[in-house]
Amino acid sequence: MYDMLLKAINGVWPMIFIFTIILVSIRITYLICNKKKIILYKEILMLCFIIYLLLLYYFVTFQDNNYGTNNFIPFREIFRYHFNSRLFLRNVIGNVLLFVPLGVFICYYIKNNTIFPTLILSVLVSSSIEFTQSIIGRTADIDDVILNTVGGLIGYFIYKTGSNFSLNIPKFMKNQLFLDALTLFIILLIIYVAFKFDFWRIIS
Repeated sequence: MYDMLLKAINGVWPMIFIFTIILVSIRITYLICNKKKIILYKEILMLCFIIYLLLLYYFVTFQDNNYGTNNFIPFREIFRYHFNSRLFLRNVIGNVLLFVPLGVFICYYIKNNTIFPTLILSVLVSSSIEFTQSIIGRTADIDDVILNTVGGLIGYFIYKTGSNFSLNIPKFMKNQLFLDALTLFIILLIIYVAFKFDFWRIIS
């Protein structure tokens, strides 16, 4: 999984960099021109969502092509792999983890307490991906839809757990100034770690 993530970042980082510069420039210009209040942590979350979508797009379109046959029998491919094999980690665990962020972002932006929007949107997004893959030379697999949906639902429960936990934290930690400062600290920490461990050499 780690190798797959590095490969994805290596393949898509130029697009992410260019998109980030364009989107951030346009967004800041819009906020300034329209005299809107800049809420840093919300802007960063929106940017993270866009970056996640770019990585998702790379994973489902540019990864190794599969010229096998379509699978419409549930669980046939899932139980084909040994639990401790590399293929199980990649094709089963990987498909679950791929949609966990989507479940979190759906909950964050929709602000709905029920599980059904996350369930429906996870199925819709995953089904559209499988349909697209069948057109571009890969295969459609119902098991991928099942695994992706499970990942989306895990994201839902992660968000709900975080929301319930946030009810018990001190009020100052919910303040915009604190959240913006925390966001800025995390950004600076990521930049420091990236240069400290020469992240650019690792993905090149």
